[in-house]
Amino acid sequence: MERSIRILDLLSTNKSIKISQLAELLDVSDVTLRRDLDVLEKRGILCRSHGYASLDGADDMGKRLAYNHSIKRRIAKAAVQTIEYGETVMIESGSCCILFAEELALAQKNNTIITNSVFILNYISSLPGAKINILGGLFQPESQVLVGPMTKHNAECFYPDKFFLGTDGFVPEQGFTGRDHLRAETALALAERSNKVFILTESDKFHKRGAYSLIRFDKINGVFTDDKIPAIAEAVLTKNNVKVHKIPFKEEHIRWRQYPGQPPFLYVDKEE
Repeated sequence: MERSIRILDLLSTNKSIKISQLAELLDVSDVTLRRDLDVLEKRGILCRSHGYASLDGADDMGKRLAYNHSIKRRIAKAAVQTIEYGETVMIESGSCCILFAEELALAQKNNTIITNSVFILNYISSLPGAKINILGGLFQPESQVLVGPMTKHNAECFYPDKFFLGTDGFVPEQGFTGRDHLRAETALALAERSNKVFILTESDKFHKRGAYSLIRFDKINGVFTDDKIPAIAEAVLTKNNVKVHKIPFKEEHIRWRQYPGQPPFLYVDKEE
């Protein structure tokens, strides 16, 4: 798992890396690296071509998973620590939510997962701790999520203990926002079924805004993000009685590498 995180960190910075160079950076054999790449490629997160690993050609959700992967993974792990054994957990789409679903399944706490994300279903269905209910609805190919009246109707069968969702942006005066009105409308309906609601997002999203209101402050119990969250956003959340769980955003050491016959390239070394 840790080596896969490192691979995605390197690819999100460099976009494309020669596999032999990637093996050297990770200090592993080509055979070991290729096994890791096989897994990531099957999941649609990266592509391989002519001896290179690249994010080009990966599906849209795969690219989102690779971007800021380390901090998203740490946010997901922190959120899983709040889940009790046997709880029913509803999870909406988004890269942080996908990693949260994976970490929750790996934790094997006998949790029931309810989701409207086809990507999450495919991503974690083979894990031994995965017990999943998929909500029906209108399929949106780009995000691989199910939305609309049928999704809301299916959700009426459930009363989850906790609901986790991502966000596309934030407006201090209004709250969290989404780019798609059907997804935002569906997320709000799912939140109405849940005992507690949490947002999972890296701090980058607080500098963006979507076109549609996603969820009201009074429906949110907590936000899991990193400690680069803007002070104004944290103040607004705290004022509205939303607990902010901040995960340290570790230092990044930018380095240049030069190989004979190859142009210099940039990679990021995450501090452990």
